[in-house]
Amino acid sequence: MFHYNNVKDYEDPKRQYEEEVLVLDDTDEVYKLILHNDEVHTFDYVIDCLIEICKHTWDQAEQCTILVHYKGKCTVKTGSMDLLKPMHEKLLSRELTSEIV
Repeated sequence: MFHYNNVKDYEDPKRQYEEEVLVLDDTDEVYKLILHNDEVHTFDYVIDCLIEICKHTWDQAEQCTILVHYKGKCTVKTGSMDLLKPMHEKLLSRELTSEIV
């Protein structure tokens, strides 16, 4: 068993550590743009729309399209309302079903 003669070392260590903590501001609400499945559009069409409108890579768009097909919906983008609203409107204009939550 170790005995420490100077308990003060624990209360006042010689090394000081600094920590950076990222705090999400309450005013910075994060919304989700959700794409819903339909039985009308092809995989290629949806992939092309996600690449063009949501700026996905081809792999991201393909993964989202597969999730939408098998799960019924998928979050395709997150961010502020200002970012997501134009994307939502463009998806709707392409006859895709989306919502912002």
